[in-house]
Amino acid sequence: MAESSLAAGQPGEEQRLPIDAGATMAAGHPPAIVHHPAHLAHHFDDVEQQREAATLGMWAFLATEVLFLGALIGAYVVYRVSYPYEFAVAASHLNVLLATINTAVLLTSSFTMALAVHAAQTGSRRGLILFLLLTMLFGAAFLGIKGLEYYLEYEEHLVPLLGFQFIFEGADPHKAELFFNFYFALTGLHALHMIIGLGVLAVMVVLAWRGHFSPDYYTPIEVSGLYWHFVDIVWVFLYPLLYLLHQRL
Repeated sequence: MAESSLAAGQPGEEQRLPIDAGATMAAGHPPAIVHHPAHLAHHFDDVEQQREAATLGMWAFLATEVLFLGALIGAYVVYRVSYPYEFAVAASHLNVLLATINTAVLLTSSFTMALAVHAAQTGSRRGLILFLLLTMLFGAAFLGIKGLEYYLEYEEHLVPLLGFQFIFEGADPHKAELFFNFYFALTGLHALHMIIGLGVLAVMVVLAWRGHFSPDYYTPIEVSGLYWHFVDIVWVFLYPLLYLLHQRL
C-alpha cells in the first residue's frame, strides 16, 4: 500500500526524479541520463562556464601582479629621473649581450607556448607535450644565462650586501648602488616567476602525458599560457628600462 501510494504521488510526498524523468516515464521510456564530463567541476553548469571562470581568475591574478610589479617599476623610473647620471653609469656595467640573447630566448618560448595551446586545441597530444617541453627548455636556458650574468656581476662586486664596490669618477657610489638594488629586485622577482612557471608547465606535461586534455577541455593549458606570456611581457619592459637607457633621461 505504501509503495502504491508513493507511486501515485499522494500529497505531502515529494518525488525526486531526473530532469524530464516524469515525462519519459509516462511515455514508457526510461529516464534520460544527463552526461557529466569528468573534468567538469560540480559547481559549474557546463565546460564553457568553467573555462570562462578559470580565465577570469587568471586575469584577476595577473592584474594584482601588474599592480605589484608596476609599483616597483614606477619607483625605479622616479629614481632614474632623479639620478640620471649615476643610474646611467651603473647601467653601463650590465651585460647587454647576455640580456639581448635572453630576450630572444624568452620571446621564442612565448612562440612555443602559443604552439602548445594550439596543439591542445587540435587534440595533438604529441605536439602538446613537445611544445611544452620546448617552452620549458627555453625557460631553463633563460634562467641559466641569467645565473651566469649574476655570477659575472658578483665577480665585479656589483651585488649589494655582498661586498659591493662601485668606483667611478664623478658618480656617487650610493646612488649607483640604489640602481643595483632595483636591478636585482626586479630581475630576481622575474626569475622567481619564471621558476614558478616552469613548475606549472611540468605539471601540464605530466597531465598531457596521461591524456588529461582534449579539444573539448584544454583550459589549464590556456591559462598556463596566459601566465607564461605575462612573464615574457614583463621582461620586454625590464630589458630596455635596465639595459638600454644609458643616456640621461
